[in-house]
Amino acid sequence: MIYNVAKSSGAPSGRTLAVLPALALLAYGVAFAAAALGVATPVFDDHPGQLYRLWHVVTLGPAPWAWDPGWWTGYPELQFYPPAFAYLGALLHAASLGALSVAGAYQALLWLTYLAPGATTLLALARVQGSAWRALPGAFLALTLSLWPTLMSGVEGGVHVGMAPARLAWALLPLLLAALARWSEGAGAFPARAVVPLSALIVLMHPAHLPAAVVLVALAALAAPPRGRRLATALAWLGVAALVTGFWTLPLLARLAETRALAWSEQPPLLQTLLAQPLAAVLVLLALLALARSRRGGPRAAALVAAFPWALALVVLLDAMVLEPLGLRWLPADRVLDGVWLALALAASLGWAALPWPASVRRREAVLGLAGVLALALLSLRGEALTLWPRASEWPSEAAVERGLRLPALWTALRAAPPGRVLFVRSAVPLAYGPEWWRPHTHVTALTPRETGRAIVNGTFTHPSPIAALVYRGDAGPGAITRLVERLDGESLFGRPLETLDAPTLNDYARRLGVSTIVALEDDLPRLPALADNPVFRARRSEPPFVIWRGPPIALPEPTGPATWRIALDAGPGGWASARVAYYPLWRARAGGRAIETRRGALGDLEVRAPASGAVVELAYAPGAPEIAGLVATALGVLMWLPAWRRRASPSRLLKKAAG
Repeated sequence: MIYNVAKSSGAPSGRTLAVLPALALLAYGVAFAAAALGVATPVFDDHPGQLYRLWHVVTLGPAPWAWDPGWWTGYPELQFYPPAFAYLGALLHAASLGALSVAGAYQALLWLTYLAPGATTLLALARVQGSAWRALPGAFLALTLSLWPTLMSGVEGGVHVGMAPARLAWALLPLLLAALARWSEGAGAFPARAVVPLSALIVLMHPAHLPAAVVLVALAALAAPPRGRRLATALAWLGVAALVTGFWTLPLLARLAETRALAWSEQPPLLQTLLAQPLAAVLVLLALLALARSRRGGPRAAALVAAFPWALALVVLLDAMVLEPLGLRWLPADRVLDGVWLALALAASLGWAALPWPASVRRREAVLGLAGVLALALLSLRGEALTLWPRASEWPSEAAVERGLRLPALWTALRAAPPGRVLFVRSAVPLAYGPEWWRPHTHVTALTPRETGRAIVNGTFTHPSPIAALVYRGDAGPGAITRLVERLDGESLFGRPLETLDAPTLNDYARRLGVSTIVALEDDLPRLPALADNPVFRARRSEPPFVIWRGPPIALPEPTGPATWRIALDAGPGGWASARVAYYPLWRARAGGRAIETRRGALGDLEVRAPASGAVVELAYAPGAPEIAGLVATALGVLMWLPAWRRRASPSRLLKKAAG
């Protein structure tokens, strides 16, 4: 069989054969990570925002619905973004008793995020193919694959750009395959002790990879008889995994009206990728060869790997051609496609071993594995399918960006600004000259709340809050956000071209959003007539490359406890006044010891019916029924899973036992 380990007299032991390719892969990965990441915090593109979310957990606690006042007039930041990556970083920080700073914990996570796909793929393929050397090309491919922007979880997207949670969830898929390999052969009971936590962690890390996980589990169930019973068992355990994630997923589903789907696609057509990237086309051909060979017989686990990319591709087509046109855009097909590329890498590894190699090569598995790595490197010379080595200038650290953009001067100026929020005209600051929207940039202004204690509007990556939709397109209403905010930088604000945004309109938005300070780039000045002679934002200060306008102070809700605020409001017509904070159903308001009405304002802000002009309103924020129900669901799921760690048990049996 092509998947068996070749043995010969006098050959190194199996353990040595397994260790050497692992050490080689690790040595290469550590060298790359040291050159690209080192020990300095990266701030390229999305990294500052990801670091901010970790800081959010450390300072505000782990509850997904915890209110973060720092961005977008407030938002439950981790209720609508997978929280596991930030949780893991906070756990590292806490486990070190603070010796590892928040930034240090984030840096450690980035090293793990880069190395993980290679390590987990080596483990999975070695189990399926019976040889770590045969698994080495697939592991090297998973470690270095970029294919930007077709692949969001590769080295470019997941490490360089900063979509680290997506890459770390991507790396969990081979672990799931390894856990299912023996069961797919028809041996043993369903591996619930591994599959349940892995499936739950994939959802909590980045649910775009959930379809790939479900397809893997379903294929493993159908690989051996009795297929119907095995599939029912697998689906039941996936239900238990869903319960485990309930503390996050149940409130997320219940509160979908309070977020906006991020549904853009900057990907080139798949055919264009295959033509432009020779490696991509070779992967498809090798995966087809693995599928054809698996149909002639062989280990069921190998057949599972061979079928994986094609089954998942059907799911992607269903998502793109049926679900998205119906308006179901919460798992965009271009993100689910990441799983297909990983599945192709896994299957192509089998296809490489299935080529008609001479017997002398097949006996020398190290030669077969190293030849695969060399072939991958050669195929990547045309195009940018793999990221084999970082260019230092393209991986800027926080210290370098601080010097280049003179950030300490900006932070000092914002600390001294009048009370109120800071509105950034742009989401990002370019790191290179040029007209292209995609040129190197940083969302370092997302760290303003951490560096200055000042809340901000804009200045972050594309965000799903209704207030972000207001800034991007001029309304906070329902509907997906379909354009990357970088495309709007220097072009428009509040849905209007900068040239046509007049002072009264800008000032009205600023008043409703509690903005007392506006920050733009010097490059924006010719296109900002609204701030040329603005009667409200008169004071102008230059801190190159930034320009800062200061207006009158604006009172924001003042914290009075862990989840309580107060603000004095001037009631408008009908007694309604904006509380200058984003609306969310968990807000409750009181005045004079009595509960008062709240509602969603036209701009997505929280409005309260103030009893009188100048009345002091007490705002309280606390979890509701969906949040409590989610915690109960998680507790139930964990209780159902724990016995599987000690002995074989089906979820139906556990449910009956619990009911009894």
